[in-house]
Amino acid sequence: MLTIYSSDHRFHHGVELKDGAVSESFEKPARAETVLARVMATGLGDVVSPKSYDRSSYVGAHSERYVQFLAGAWNEWAATGRTCQALPLVWPVRGLPSTEVPQFIDGKLGFYSMDAGSPINAGTWDAVCSSANSALTGIDRLSGGARSAFALCRPPGHHAGREYMGGYCYLNNAAIAAQRCIEQGAKRVAVLDVDFHHGNGTQDIFYDRSDVLFISIHGDPAVSFPYFSGHADERGVGPGEGFNLNLPLPKGTAMSEFERALLQAGAALARHAPDALVVSLGVDTFEGDPISHFRLRTADYLRVGEIVERFGVPTLFVMEGGYMVDEIGVNAVNVLLGFEGRA
Repeated sequence: MLTIYSSDHRFHHGVELKDGAVSESFEKPARAETVLARVMATGLGDVVSPKSYDRSSYVGAHSERYVQFLAGAWNEWAATGRTCQALPLVWPVRGLPSTEVPQFIDGKLGFYSMDAGSPINAGTWDAVCSSANSALTGIDRLSGGARSAFALCRPPGHHAGREYMGGYCYLNNAAIAAQRCIEQGAKRVAVLDVDFHHGNGTQDIFYDRSDVLFISIHGDPAVSFPYFSGHADERGVGPGEGFNLNLPLPKGTAMSEFERALLQAGAALARHAPDALVVSLGVDTFEGDPISHFRLRTADYLRVGEIVERFGVPTLFVMEGGYMVDEIGVNAVNVLLGFEGRA
């Protein structure tokens, strides 16, 4: 299986507001480096750099004004004389009347953010572009006839909505890939999110559409980030009603229950009959992950890959979460090895 990877992800390393303090983010460069090392150690396949894409390729999944904000946010922040990483300090919550984009960067950061976990620094834009470009390169390989590919994306993307960043995510790599696949002529695409956390951003982007089926298997939002989306009754709106499937699972979920949800997802995929499948591959479902509470074990990820292969659809795997850095490589690559029948 081909892996697409860019070392430009190292330009971004941030902080986050968590547990009442600003500290080093769990989302760090070592995550991608560990996965890459495992890809090479197992002989998974060739590793290539992503192609370059114009930022217009991100529009469709995202709005033009949001992409423009991301591209210019650091310069606006630095122009105020501040050298620390940019984090929002106010959000447009329910009851505040204005829907206008503020002119000052502090207001813009809040307008386009869902949390204080996605800082912007001098290298963030280059890093997120390289991440999105990896997904775009991967989907182009599928459009060219490849059976599968792995976009080793960092930063991740599935919490980024049409007009907001959050949860370590800026551009929604999986959604950008799915959108490009549609633009290249696919009639139907599916996005399957197996990250522990609900893919709220991907849901937001495709919630009113019937050409992209979104399925997310995740921790119950009553007790799990992002808290405000991911319930089973969120099924889509308008033309998209019935094309959004959330499968929330309780604390302590192990492989037996996770597998039942995955098979349920497969049945929905079969009904949709997609031309391509994008898998948001998070392995923070692992039993030792520091910010999650499922109990999948390393060997279980081989089984996840085996099941996804049975869906019989050209598949792009897009790296999302997984914060047990010592284990993320073997767990993520196990999914890919299972898919290839190399368990």
